[in-house]
Amino acid sequence: MVEVLVTGGAGFIGSNFVRFALSLHDDWRVTTLDKLTYAGRLENLHDVMDHPRHTFVRGDIADAAISGPLVERANVVVHFAAETHVDRSIREAGAFIRTDVEGTFVLLEAARKAPELRRFIQISTDEVYGSVASGASVETDELRPRNPYSASKAGADRLAYSYWATYGVPVVITRASNNYGPYQFPEKVIPLFITNAVDDIPVPLYGDGLNIRDWLHVLDHCRAVDLLIANGRDGEVYNVGGGNELTNLELTHLILDTLGKPRALIRPVADRQGHDRRYSLDTGKLRGLGWAPQVAFSDGLREAVAWYRDNPWWWRPIKEQDAAFKAYYQSQYGGQVQPS
Repeated sequence: MVEVLVTGGAGFIGSNFVRFALSLHDDWRVTTLDKLTYAGRLENLHDVMDHPRHTFVRGDIADAAISGPLVERANVVVHFAAETHVDRSIREAGAFIRTDVEGTFVLLEAARKAPELRRFIQISTDEVYGSVASGASVETDELRPRNPYSASKAGADRLAYSYWATYGVPVVITRASNNYGPYQFPEKVIPLFITNAVDDIPVPLYGDGLNIRDWLHVLDHCRAVDLLIANGRDGEVYNVGGGNELTNLELTHLILDTLGKPRALIRPVADRQGHDRRYSLDTGKLRGLGWAPQVAFSDGLREAVAWYRDNPWWWRPIKEQDAAFKAYYQSQYGGQVQPS
């Protein structure tokens, strides 16, 4: 059996990857390590918690006593665990440095001692490139992160690379564009706007709504990671993008139109500090290995809308009962839009 450790496996992308891996690889035994902070939820793994080839461990990646032994007996580590929301990083950067940089350091130190480790996938982000006025970022471009979140991810990205260059740890780095799909915490734009609109609550659109993001279905990201576990080259970086660049305003219109809700629900709010205008990725390097997105954005968004609409059991407790979420929402949007 191939021993696979997935950090942050109770989060959005991690839980989708755990489910994907178990269904695709009969010879993989998957261990999920997750601290279960606000966005890591056992509900995300409800259908695989009793799977015979899946084990869940609650713990902090920065706690070497817990994470170290798991890494040392793994054949593959897929490192999703991170603080991920730009807005939260602007308000409280410290948690991002502790988890994204220090936590990654702890894992990499353990990876140096792992005798059977074949691959360490470091999950980075397109945001490390900073705002892209024109063209598309390639893997050799300078990194210019412009907020604490992207800076923490850039630090972890380069730290992982250094452990390959210095110690020979079999690191492969992915830089993916904005993911979307089921089980995404409803502070992020797509699930937030869908769930607000379902309840006829105004959707808070930053600034003029013309910031551009590229959208990647979470399962296409999972397919990319799976391919790179098998065929990635140690020490290399691979961009993973969906090729679906939209302004936030266009995205908002699509969500409202899909739900049959009026565009009058759009509520402009004060723009995010240092809001990057555009991200764009050149994915030619990954495509050269045979990968290409399989989920058309029109289909993926329609499916995502249907999933959140049809699974209120998953998101209503967060939005209606979680005092921390309500406090965050209130502080972020200044009472301009109420969560429930």
